[in-house]
Amino acid sequence: MEEEIFDAEIIQAPGANSLNITLGATIAVSIIILFLGVNFSQVATDTATSNQSTEWWLTPLHDRYKMDLDFSQSRSVLPVNGTYEVLTYTEHYVSVELPLSEEDAGFPEEDVMHVALWLPDVPDGVKIPVIMTIHPYYDFGGEGMPGVGDDSNPNTVPDGGIGEWVYDNFISHGYGLAQSSTFGTGKSTHCQDVKGLGEQTGIQAVVDWLGKQEWSNGNVGLMGKSYAGTTNWEAAQNPSEHLKTIVPISGSIGVQEMFYRNGSSEARALGYDAAYQAATSDLTTDELRVCQDDLVGPLSPFTTQLWAHYGGAEWNDYWDERRHLPDVLENYRGSVYLVWGMQDWNVDPYHAFPTYQLLRDAGIPARGIMGQWAHNYPDQPDRHGELTSGYGAEAYPQMSRMDWAVELYGWFEYWLKGIGPEPESHVQMQRNDGEWHVEETWPTADMEWEMITLDEATADGNNVNTNSEVTIAIPASENPRFISGLTTLHLSVTTSLCDGGQIFATMYDSTEGLRIGHATMDVRYRDGGHEAKTVAPLTTYTMLMEFNPIDAIIPAGHEISIVLTESGEDYLPSACAALGMSVNIDSSSTLGLPLIERDDKAPEWFQVPNWWDVEE
Repeated sequence: MEEEIFDAEIIQAPGANSLNITLGATIAVSIIILFLGVNFSQVATDTATSNQSTEWWLTPLHDRYKMDLDFSQSRSVLPVNGTYEVLTYTEHYVSVELPLSEEDAGFPEEDVMHVALWLPDVPDGVKIPVIMTIHPYYDFGGEGMPGVGDDSNPNTVPDGGIGEWVYDNFISHGYGLAQSSTFGTGKSTHCQDVKGLGEQTGIQAVVDWLGKQEWSNGNVGLMGKSYAGTTNWEAAQNPSEHLKTIVPISGSIGVQEMFYRNGSSEARALGYDAAYQAATSDLTTDELRVCQDDLVGPLSPFTTQLWAHYGGAEWNDYWDERRHLPDVLENYRGSVYLVWGMQDWNVDPYHAFPTYQLLRDAGIPARGIMGQWAHNYPDQPDRHGELTSGYGAEAYPQMSRMDWAVELYGWFEYWLKGIGPEPESHVQMQRNDGEWHVEETWPTADMEWEMITLDEATADGNNVNTNSEVTIAIPASENPRFISGLTTLHLSVTTSLCDGGQIFATMYDSTEGLRIGHATMDVRYRDGGHEAKTVAPLTTYTMLMEFNPIDAIIPAGHEISIVLTESGEDYLPSACAALGMSVNIDSSSTLGLPLIERDDKAPEWFQVPNWWDVEE
């Protein structure tokens, strides 16, 4: 949560506009209007369309490293300044009609969403699209209480994550910026229904309102990271016709999906809902509002962790209501630009895959960019440089995409203005050694499996519990292993005198001692997914484990090792941790490596702008 709040701890409020405007450009436009006698917006559209082959923002991905970009800023910037001034922001309250099931009790008032809006000073008659970011982190935090500190800035100041970046780069090019607080936060009323139906309805209402304003061209895009990325999925669940594109950056596709990986529970899951309720409460009468999910939300993680195989995850619809992706696949027909860090431990990259291909299969245009960064934006070299070995450091500095602004400009031009050709649907993926390749989908269509039964491996034991771990050694290959996909470990286990157990698996290039990836599973969820099954003591089961997405190279002659522990990193131990389970290191257990081949001259490889060698 702290990393997310950082993006809302803002900078000083900007002035009317920090961008330069050249007198020559203004005169040139005026002359064109005088001589041709046509509407300014038509001139702009015709010019952009006729010069598509030479527009800077249409520079092919493989040639973008040649662009003359400004690397002096902390984040990426557009190479060309826009021509519009930014008007003073305005504030608005959007009325929301909620389902009866979502109405609050206690001190009810009108259900409204608060929106701050910045628009460019365009000529009369010119309609513009708007880019919105929405989350609970405006005016969020300690409420000024002793020892806790002050709140973050309100949504009337462009935030340090999306708002400031859009303000500086896009408004002058004819885009609006909207910042809104989710229900129960900032100046938005109602109770805080964390990622639930009430919150979803409020977000969708704001999108619809923005698309219907007289200044709007009817097109709205959402963008944000973490919680502000999840709100993108919420908007697309039952979308307004005005929602044309979303750019979820590490935004979870569901709450249960975020905190439970194959049934293994993250420690933060237990206090998640309660923590948000506490952080947005200021002890006034408006905080006495109560939603039905305020009661079941804090309880659901405990019942799920302890009694899932007895129905503890299904006694209410809390998880199902917050499972966003199925509704998106069924109802949304805009576009999606997925952004994820392959070393993200806040919202793990398994949210991105197989989501990307599911979007494509549903007829939704999609693009993805996945670097070896953590819970960050693609263009944050200062954050990227903090990574440690085995957790992304080997991919730095090539991971920092300082052409990110160019990338998004072309995306928004098409999906929000209808200018230029439709952007290709593809995945830009960075390998763990820093190299970038672009693929039509990921895992790639030409991926092949190397299946290794564990009777070919060696192990130093077979008991996994609180005090015992197992290391499995996989023989080296004569050829490099380019792992690119969702590695599987179908592990045969035998339970102890306990009705549960858990395995956390970490893969290494053991020759280098380099961490490659991890997987985790609770034996109650041995088939994967979110449906728990009963577990009998002293019984053998096959756990269909799947690693987090991996794009990594294992050189020829290097051995692979997999270390099995009862728990790991930020996951809770199971209730059966002390007794654990035994693993069967034989032909009943299989490791599946998804491999691809890309020689040094393969067309999939591309260079990124070389910002790190440029002298300041």
